[in-house]
Amino acid sequence: MATGEGLDSTAYIKHHLQNLAVGEGFWVFNCDTLFFSIALGIFFCILFRLAASRATAGVPGKLQNFVEVMVEFADTQVKDTFHGKRDFIAPLALTVFCWIFLMNFMDLLPVDLLPRVASIMGLHHLKVVPTTDPNLTFAMSLTVFILIIACSFKAKGVSGFIKDFTCVPFGPKLLPFNVVLRIVEECAKPVSLALRLFGNLYAGELIFILIATLPWAVQWPLGAAWAIFHLLIITLQAFIFMMLTIVYLSLAHQGH
Repeated sequence: MATGEGLDSTAYIKHHLQNLAVGEGFWVFNCDTLFFSIALGIFFCILFRLAASRATAGVPGKLQNFVEVMVEFADTQVKDTFHGKRDFIAPLALTVFCWIFLMNFMDLLPVDLLPRVASIMGLHHLKVVPTTDPNLTFAMSLTVFILIIACSFKAKGVSGFIKDFTCVPFGPKLLPFNVVLRIVEECAKPVSLALRLFGNLYAGELIFILIATLPWAVQWPLGAAWAIFHLLIITLQAFIFMMLTIVYLSLAHQGH
C-alpha cells in the first residue's frame, strides 16, 4: 500500500508499523513475527542440513564452502572467548548469528512488497522484520538469560552460585549491597540485549518507510544508499548479540 492509495504519510507510517495480531489484552499474538521468525529458522536448518548431507572430502561446492566458513567463524569466536567445553556453545553461537541475520535481512526487502501481497490475501497489516518486534527480541534475550543461570548452576553448583551471588564483589559482610548490585547486573543483561537489537532494527525500518513516502524519483537512490549502509548494521547487530551471548555464558561458567 502506498501513500498515493488513500493514505497520507502519517497513516502510511502507522500502517507499516502495526503487526498482524490476534487476541486481546495480554494474550495478543503477533502472527507475522511468529510466522517469519519460524520460517527463517526452518530455512536456516534446512540449508545447513543440506550442506551437511552433501559434504565431501574432495572439492567442496559453494554451499559447503559457505557453511564451513560460517561454522569456522562461530567456532573461532567461541574459542577466543569461552574457555570450556564448546560442544553446546559453538552451535548456539552459530544459530544465534545466522538466525538473527536472516531476520534482520528481511529489512532490505522493498517496504511495500510483502504487505501488498498480504493485502491481496485480505490481511490488512504485515510486518516482515521479526527483530523490529520487542516481543521477539525480549524472548530471545530471556532465553539467553535462562541459559546463563543454568550454566552458572552447572559450573558452580548450588552453594557456589549462592556464594557468588551474595559475596561478590564486596565480600560477605556487605551481603545486601552485593545482592542488589547483582540483581541489577543480571537484569541489565537481557534488557540491553533485547533493546539494542530492537532499537537498531526498528530505526532502520522506520527510515526505509520514511524514504518510501518520498517522490518515486528520489526513493531509489536514497533507498539504495541506506540499504548498503544498513547491510552493515544488520550484520553488526547479529554479531553483537552472538558475542554478548558468548561473553555472558563465559562469565557464568567462570568462578571468581
